[in-house]
Amino acid sequence: MKKHLILLAGLVLLPSLALAEEAPITEVAYILNSFSFLISGVLVMWMAAGFSMLEAGMVRSKNVATICLKNISLYSIAGILYYLIGYNLMYANVDGGFIGSLGLWGADDAAALGGDYSGEYATGSDWFFQMVFVATAASVVSGTIAERIKLWPFLGFVVVLTAVIYPIQGAWSWGGGWLDEMGFADYAGSTIVHSVGGWAALAGAMILGARTGKYGKDGRITPLPGSNMPLATLGTFILWMGWFGFNGGSVLALGSADAVIEMSNVYLNTNLAAAGGLVAAIIMLQLIYKKVDLSMALNGALAGLVSITAEPSTPSPGMAVIIGAIGGILVILAIPLLDKLKIDDVVGAISVHLVCGIWGTLAVPLTNSDASFVVQFIGIIAVGAFVLIASALVWLALKYSVGIRVSKEVEMNGCDMSELGMEAYPDFRGGSSAGSSGGSY
Repeated sequence: MKKHLILLAGLVLLPSLALAEEAPITEVAYILNSFSFLISGVLVMWMAAGFSMLEAGMVRSKNVATICLKNISLYSIAGILYYLIGYNLMYANVDGGFIGSLGLWGADDAAALGGDYSGEYATGSDWFFQMVFVATAASVVSGTIAERIKLWPFLGFVVVLTAVIYPIQGAWSWGGGWLDEMGFADYAGSTIVHSVGGWAALAGAMILGARTGKYGKDGRITPLPGSNMPLATLGTFILWMGWFGFNGGSVLALGSADAVIEMSNVYLNTNLAAAGGLVAAIIMLQLIYKKVDLSMALNGALAGLVSITAEPSTPSPGMAVIIGAIGGILVILAIPLLDKLKIDDVVGAISVHLVCGIWGTLAVPLTNSDASFVVQFIGIIAVGAFVLIASALVWLALKYSVGIRVSKEVEMNGCDMSELGMEAYPDFRGGSSAGSSGGSY
């Protein structure tokens, strides 16, 4: 009799348990999810200030105003183009394919206004969060090719990058395209955001050429010191702070205890990876060069951040430190390698965002059993080939139409006076003696 009562109770409770598992999204969960997108998006937007200050500190004083203008301009252009074309190209009707649909993005919150919260978050909050990511990819490019690129051709490239190149490759994975169908995993964008910026920067640096005087015919490398290393350090701290929104917001929810716990782990691992990257970088610098270069140490912290971005939720804290530390070691090895290849990267962005973006994406299966090394490798190659070729075609089209490089005279005098007619530091004329922009070794 007792067994029959237990069975009867189970049959009675079964429908209610099923309903509990499929419980609709509450208004509170909807609000919290939307808030997470918005506040995380604000933190990622703040990274634009970080990039601007980092690059302003790394370039010479005669180019500081120009790099600041480029950073605030590219952020603005990214927002407009992602609204006009980019978002729908990345997310609308991809359906396992290669590309979305053309058309203006438009908010659709009618269901939520009617009391149906199954959409889980306000559509505008999602658009804002996605938009600041594309601006980050564009920011990577500006620092690499600083001090010798013309203003308007650079902004022209940003238009194509943010409207077409970034959204198409993003559709392959985050948009539910063919890479997503294969199981490619990139939690917050080591490849989708950072490597994309790195590939675009690499194509630009190779086509544009090095700064005058950087590389001698005898193979000698001449450091070209940046203008303000305290400013570069502040920029790095701002980026570090903004990265909590970058990775933490990629949980894509805040309306449950599970989401809050996951976000907490992401924050913790993001911070530890950055710390691991910096500590590993300064140890490597001391061992190899017998001194610690501040600019390269800063890049060590950023390398750790990029490395953990592909999967910040599954590593243990100790593993997060290791992933970040390997990124810090890689960036110290990559910066002088690029110099040997005579690829002039003013701020070390290719080494940080491309090299460590690749490493972070390959490291995902180390802690995430659902990911595959083979699929991760396919995703890296596919995105890299597409972005490198597409970017090179755009750079070449600009080079042979309007030209992309300033004249030698403009380069020597600085882009600030030639292109803007102003100086960033009018009361302090002359050269700067702050640390090296790409690392002195």
